[in-house]
Amino acid sequence: MLVGERMTKDPIVIHDDTPIDEAMKTMRDNKIRRLPVLNDKGALVGIVSERDLLYASPSPATSLSVYELHYLMSRIKVADVMTTEVITVTEDTPLEEAARIMADNKIGGLPVVSDGKLVGIITETDLFKIFLELLGAREMGVRLTMLVPDEKGVLAKITARIAELGGNIVSLGTFLGEDPTNALLTVKVQDVEEKDLMEAMKPLAMEVMDVRMCAECR
Repeated sequence: MLVGERMTKDPIVIHDDTPIDEAMKTMRDNKIRRLPVLNDKGALVGIVSERDLLYASPSPATSLSVYELHYLMSRIKVADVMTTEVITVTEDTPLEEAARIMADNKIGGLPVVSDGKLVGIITETDLFKIFLELLGAREMGVRLTMLVPDEKGVLAKITARIAELGGNIVSLGTFLGEDPTNALLTVKVQDVEEKDLMEAMKPLAMEVMDVRMCAECR
């Protein structure tokens, strides 16, 4: 899956000469936490987050009057508080690469560009939604987590056994195990009873860590 398939297209943007109180209102009205920043030529020149704006805003404990506050905030422009060294991705960037970039750089969103033009934005919220899909969080089924050896053919054995039972795999994910010799595998299966699924795994000598029936796992 690529960024272009899950990004928000034509994102809400703001210009670098916008006062920060207008930028804050735009975020609150649209329930978003960051805005790509464009200059008067429509080029991407920065990104501003809700945190940037809050840090730049006067403290609620200030002794300034309402009029003084409005005047002060009208004087501070987005260009004064935005991040100018913007990390971007393209539409054909793999989603896992976008997630890695966000995690490594401790940022919550990436503008998406094509030929130097802003075409979208991918955020941590988008990635959370994808994570829910990958684990079938909104699907009914038996959710089984096992510690499996990190060996060739293990997944094939497990999925073949589930197929023999007539089960339908709605999600399957592998995660780091206890050490390099093993991995955690979580699979959600429909059309198979919990006890039958457990019995089917015994001959494969898999260590079951958790099993539960889920309508929507919480």
